[in-house]
Amino acid sequence: MKNILLKEKLKNRELTIGSWITIGHPAIPEILAQAGFEWLVIDIEHTTIDLAMVQILISTIQAQGIAALVRVSKNEEVVIKRVLDSGADGIIVPMVNTVEDAQKAVAFAKYPPEGKRGVGLARAQQYGAGFDSYKLWVKEKLIVIAQIEHIDAVNNLEEIIKVKGIDGTIIGPYDLSGSLGIPGEYNDLKVVKALDRYKITCRNSNMSMGYHVIDPNYQSLKEKINEGYNFIAFSTDFLFMGTKSNQEMEKKNISIAHDKGL
Repeated sequence: MKNILLKEKLKNRELTIGSWITIGHPAIPEILAQAGFEWLVIDIEHTTIDLAMVQILISTIQAQGIAALVRVSKNEEVVIKRVLDSGADGIIVPMVNTVEDAQKAVAFAKYPPEGKRGVGLARAQQYGAGFDSYKLWVKEKLIVIAQIEHIDAVNNLEEIIKVKGIDGTIIGPYDLSGSLGIPGEYNDLKVVKALDRYKITCRNSNMSMGYHVIDPNYQSLKEKINEGYNFIAFSTDFLFMGTKSNQEMEKKNISIAHDKGL
């Protein structure tokens, strides 16, 4: 488990930057880890990555000395239990819109008496040999992030972040704007107001502020850092790859046109 530093950074509201994995191949985290990310999120909500590959990706990420988080498919007991038994350092739970949603996420992740997670003996527990130490680790070190991606979540945020066991939150910009009827329009006044409310609530509660910066551009990242966000997911594997290849091929097209005198 590699999340001790991340847990402390979340608690202290220190800047920490990771990225998002959507392609189910172990080469992806090995490549991204070389860029200096402190953690990587395996997304199984919007991808075809199955649970067998999740365990491979978790072990590959942790072998790079960084934390492995999983954005689970839903706030549901079995999927949360299975990714944690696979050895994930923490989970990001989508569509946490109410206090009850936050309480469920924690309960599914924690063993009794803090939660109601069932006991299995898998990779996380060293296949039975390390259950006692893992049980203590879950109690003290496991990371649970509530994804704030609906206007209802923003409106209920003050109570959501009071739930014991929630270590931080992260804005899902696409779904937040979608919940306001304007998906992808981040600069619309309604979205801006919602984000302002999110930031004010987090600051007043001394809670880490998280954001998924979709654009694989440093200026977009810098803007969110300057706004005070400290738990930032920087783009995705496919956007980094696609953006760079498109940029370089466009340069090629311009060069050919220039050489032809077009």
